[in-house]
Amino acid sequence: MSGYYNGDTEKQNNSDYPVAKENNAETFSSDIINIDYSLVKGSFLFDFYQRILDIVLSLVGLIIGLPIIFIFGILIKIEDKGPVLYKQERLGKGGKSFYIYKLRSMRMDAEKYGARWASKDDPRITKIGKFIRKTRIDEIPQLFNILIGNMGIIGPRPERPNFTMQFNKEIPGFVNRLAVKPGLTGWAQVNGGYDITPEEKLKEDIYYIKHRSFLLDVNILLRTVKVVFTGEGAR
Repeated sequence: MSGYYNGDTEKQNNSDYPVAKENNAETFSSDIINIDYSLVKGSFLFDFYQRILDIVLSLVGLIIGLPIIFIFGILIKIEDKGPVLYKQERLGKGGKSFYIYKLRSMRMDAEKYGARWASKDDPRITKIGKFIRKTRIDEIPQLFNILIGNMGIIGPRPERPNFTMQFNKEIPGFVNRLAVKPGLTGWAQVNGGYDITPEEKLKEDIYYIKHRSFLLDVNILLRTVKVVFTGEGAR
């Protein structure tokens, strides 16, 4: 069950597949510099509370989740003999790059024609993948990212560098999602999940960034539980 699939290894252009556009380092740096941190509501105490929450919930989640990862890892391996884990570069707070790991839910050649967002009833998704995406089981390995501090339990979902820069050109201000630490779940996830557009995602994430609070976090956590059990917003 060892090994992982790096989703960035195969990138080919094909007109049938909408792909992420390449962005040069100069453009990337200028976008990161323009992040508006004044939008962020919160204090040192709020950040401290969130870090404690992250550590506690990620540890509890890993204790519960490791057997689940093992079981579905075997099923993924049986289905197509490919790697169990999927590695992908994402952007964190301040534009800092890091890698997230997921249980692989797509075919090995999913990005043969370039990186693109998953669509409803996406043919690239495997049989096991449909279930683990619907229940969010594929996200469990990200608890390791939360434990070491790359991510938090709550915050805007981390996006890929090329998509972030592309969306920031098309939707000015998209890069402001990087003003806070990304999360496993967030206001956008419980208000549409994978089904919302980048514009809608930005709107919901900025709302959270401007209104961060303990009560809002509790609301998100409770609604996340509902999403996990109902599969709302999954692709």
